[in-house]
Amino acid sequence: MPKVLRADNMNKCLGCFTCMLTCAAVNHNNHNLAKSSIKVKTRGGLQSKFAATVCVACKEPACAEACPTNALVKRPGGGVKLIEEKCIACEKCVSACIVGSIHMDYDRKIPIVCKHCGACVRMCPHNCLSMEEVSE
Repeated sequence: MPKVLRADNMNKCLGCFTCMLTCAAVNHNNHNLAKSSIKVKTRGGLQSKFAATVCVACKEPACAEACPTNALVKRPGGGVKLIEEKCIACEKCVSACIVGSIHMDYDRKIPIVCKHCGACVRMCPHNCLSMEEVSE
């Protein structure tokens, strides 16, 4: 059964950014937080908790529909998979994403899209993230 990433326990988050560093390192061979598909930030204020912006694994992904070259294809369980060779870096997927979880890697000229691989989940020291089994 396919699995998707969920940020369902962010009240435990301390803002260590381990999830972001892991995602960037595992998926993009880079230790730059900007290369992560998960974005952790404060909700605002000095004593606020943290929030995570993650792909919600849409069953009918607007990002894939917006892509003129079919570089984003639906993955089982929701969300998309990037076919890098087809991407023309038009950024239409970025503006089409309903939760703002897609952003561009301007160095490589491709969008950074969550693969729902679970690397961030495995490395989070506070169990803020989870992988949820979903039907196809």
